[in-house]
Amino acid sequence: MVVAACVVKLHLNGVRSLKEKRRIVKSLCARLPQKFNLAAAEIEHQDVWQTAVLGLVTVGNESAHLHSMLEKAVAWIEQTRPDLPIDDYSIEFR
Repeated sequence: MVVAACVVKLHLNGVRSLKEKRRIVKSLCARLPQKFNLAAAEIEHQDVWQTAVLGLVTVGNESAHLHSMLEKAVAWIEQTRPDLPIDDYSIEFR
């Protein structure tokens, strides 16, 4: 069994309140599991308006497949929400 985790740091341009930030993050965290076989949650900087750090996690047998799935999820965020530039992301296996 392989566990793959991806940490995605987003820059939230133009966000002026935590309420607005939480609406955006909640929407992403709800839509990602619908599109991909993974779990998503905000994992850091919950009280910072213009930064969101999401954790994406999935489990499987082949690390190459899991890496591809997480790369597709990151690309989906970039395509679906071009107003939320990705500052950085990393993928780890355990």
